[in-house]
Amino acid sequence: MSDHSERDVHREVTELQGKSATAARLFDIRRIIGGLFVVYGIIVTIAGITASDADIDKAEGVNINLWTGLGMLALGLFFLGWLWLRPSAAPVPDESSTEGPPKV
Repeated sequence: MSDHSERDVHREVTELQGKSATAARLFDIRRIIGGLFVVYGIIVTIAGITASDADIDKAEGVNINLWTGLGMLALGLFFLGWLWLRPSAAPVPDESSTEGPPKV
């Protein structure tokens, strides 16, 4: 009976480690920063494309919304590309935690 319960505990620990690795990849800061910069970059770029001549004259002839939006898009795409090219590694389980209770 103890062999059966040890297998159940080992299976549950393995499932929890898999869920933990998935959560770590899901909440990777590069994904959050990249996504936010892409969304805000799109918004600011659209504001730059639709800017009036009066708005551009206020910025001394520079369409600052367009250039800032494009820069934000580039930075956001850089973070998302970095995440895609170098995904976070799954956490390595500690060997002492998978062997069961410590032996005295």
